[in-house]
Amino acid sequence: MSILEVTDGKYKAQWDKLVRHPMQSWEWGEFREKTGVRVARYGVFTRNKFTLPAQVTIHPIPHTPWTIGYYPKGSMPLNAQTAEVLQKIAKQYACVYIKCEPKIEVQDSRFKIQDLRGVGFVPGRPLFTKYNFVLDVTPSEEDLLKNMKQKTRYNIRVAEKRGVTVAIDDSPLAFERYLELTTETTKRQGFYAHTPAYHRKMWETLHDAGIAHILTAKYEGEIITAWILFRFGNTLYYPYGASTREHREVMANNLVMWEAIRLAKLWGLQYLDMWGALGVDADPHDPWYGFHTFKLGYGARHAEYMGTWDYVANPFLYPLIRTVEEVRWKLLHALR
Repeated sequence: MSILEVTDGKYKAQWDKLVRHPMQSWEWGEFREKTGVRVARYGVFTRNKFTLPAQVTIHPIPHTPWTIGYYPKGSMPLNAQTAEVLQKIAKQYACVYIKCEPKIEVQDSRFKIQDLRGVGFVPGRPLFTKYNFVLDVTPSEEDLLKNMKQKTRYNIRVAEKRGVTVAIDDSPLAFERYLELTTETTKRQGFYAHTPAYHRKMWETLHDAGIAHILTAKYEGEIITAWILFRFGNTLYYPYGASTREHREVMANNLVMWEAIRLAKLWGLQYLDMWGALGVDADPHDPWYGFHTFKLGYGARHAEYMGTWDYVANPFLYPLIRTVEEVRWKLLHALR
């Protein structure tokens, strides 16, 4: 048994069968490489097969020989064996630490903080929210509608009555409209978003691989809402969405989510993953509160993951780097 870097494309299909989230897919790694980010893929090999796949993006610390690794949505439990894999990556790529945000729910992890600390993990600053809404789409449409909030069902009917139409549209025109709406939405909401170049490379890579699709809502012949959806494994993911301020009264977004649910059923999938949520006692003043309550209306399960943990490879530099990061985030928050 050996811990080795996985570089040969012949392992692509096997890799994608083992991982449980599109951000751990081989294709996501290809996309990140196109943005100029180094990608490390490692696994535990036994003969010609591997287990415990870990895809880590490598981010240089400016003006130093050091880097920071990021391991999002991994399916490996955080334990001594995982620490051994991460240690190998950290040594190869000079990582001060590797930020880990596993796709493992608290109820399934059975982890103890002292056990994680014992093998090199400490609580880290989150990049992904600890919570999510995950909807089982296997019940009948009638039952799914019954489980929604009354206001959500009402808004869906409003959109249908007002003549909003929703369909998959993977055309170049639809993607350009998605970029326009994303720019408009981020300016309106006042939050950070990836650049158009980032979205373009993501779309080109994941759409060609059959993972990414665009779901649009049209009203009076105009696309007023566009969502990027990822189809991966047994799940449909809703990572990115944008809409215009115009025609808000027709409730297009509510119908788009309902049609995404129906699409997941049509494709024979089991879940719709809404990508993120606030905690149980969500703060109404949180900038993401509107998104949270919108998703809450669809009757999905409120999942809690085990959170963000940094695997510390260099305990001498780690406190310094974290201090600099805290200052940076406070400055960004103040500027926003």
